Amino acid sequence: MCRDHDDELEPLPSSISRRGVIGGAIALAGAGLAAVGQPAQAAVGTDADGPGGRAPVPPPVVIENGTVLDPLSGRVIEDAVVVLAGGRVVAVGNRSQTRKAVAQANGRVIDVEGRWVLPGLVDVHVHENAVADAHAALVRGATTVRSGTSDFYQDIGLRALKPWAPGVVPRMKASGTFVTPDLGNTILGDPALAPLAGGVRTPEALRYLTSVNLDRGVDWVKTRVNERAGVPEQDPLVQVYDYEQVRAIVTEARKRGVGVMCHSYSEKAIDDAVRAGIKTLEHGVFVGERTLERMARQGTHFTPTMSAIGGMRDSTNPILKQRGEEFFPVLQAAVRRAAELGVTVVAGTDSFGLDVDPVGGEVRFLHEAGLSALDAIRAATTSAARLLGLGASVGRLARGYAADAIVVDDSPLDNIAVLEQPHLVIAGGAVVTG
Repeated sequence: MCRDHDDELEPLPSSISRRGVIGGAIALAGAGLAAVGQPAQAAVGTDADGPGGRAPVPPPVVIENGTVLDPLSGRVIEDAVVVLAGGRVVAVGNRSQTRKAVAQANGRVIDVEGRWVLPGLVDVHVHENAVADAHAALVRGATTVRSGTSDFYQDIGLRALKPWAPGVVPRMKASGTFVTPDLGNTILGDPALAPLAGGVRTPEALRYLTSVNLDRGVDWVKTRVNERAGVPEQDPLVQVYDYEQVRAIVTEARKRGVGVMCHSYSEKAIDDAVRAGIKTLEHGVFVGERTLERMARQGTHFTPTMSAIGGMRDSTNPILKQRGEEFFPVLQAAVRRAAELGVTVVAGTDSFGLDVDPVGGEVRFLHEAGLSALDAIRAATTSAARLLGLGASVGRLARGYAADAIVVDDSPLDNIAVLEQPHLVIAGGAVVTG
């Protein structure tokens, strides 16, 4: 169990390997492959080669007659052609500029006349524990996601699964186990978590859990400073970790170059987390002016999860409904002020399981809160991609970038709501089906 003094916690037994834990996560995550029409044997391996050979590469695709938007520059290309091959963008431009690439690709041609073509969207806050969960986000346009924790390291399994099941799950950045005061049944997800049965509050326990996550290969560490808003019996303004506790997590994560994302609501708790050095502030409803200024200076990103906060307004539970009605306008003002001060705002829905809010809806909420249409789109493309360390491969339709694209029925610059219902989604060059 977790000790109350600064002795070191028991190390992970040598007989329990990282491969064994991740193998179990892959099995859990892949259990739903049949539900989306994919063979279970697709969920094998983490490298390019596996027992059945190399990971499959989708055939070339040519998207023509659409209007392409580049979120980085804001440039619009009319009557454009996008050539995708080998999981990458081979060419983007007008017909004369892409003629040679089209001929060489010799791929399936998709005519999207009258529609707009954008890079696949990025949702930086989701909770996906199975293939069906991940696929639900993908068909709604999120070709890249960041996990806000999963129950038993399924997000690591989903990350490994993507190359082996093209068009089934999005690209995943994993965060593993939530660094929270009480792990509950999550403690069963890894034998190395057994020493934390008594809770995760002392500096050594916080460092230990962070280290276990890092040993499992997470891309991010997720923690909290407040209780939950979406559970009526909890008070989201109650603080559960302070500056020193968050600092212990951040310091341990930084040793291996990993950033920390932090669930937060109350003004003081948010300030503690930002001062402690978190990389992204999640929810952040009552963030203060001075904290926003610090975030701008430090480069701390803001993920307001407006879909989740706003969604409480429709709850049948009177406590949650009241929270949503109270919190949402405060959050709108916080987003608007953050943008004015130069804080980078990114799009995250906080979707859980099959209850998936389209990330395009989050983009619309950000626009309604005060971001320009283009900046709101960047929050789910270029800005989000840079945050995840994918700025050179995700978030644009440009040569060499990942073959991720969505097609929508109208100009998102004029009607941003079109992003909520993509006409077509392509992930890694594979056409996604519902």
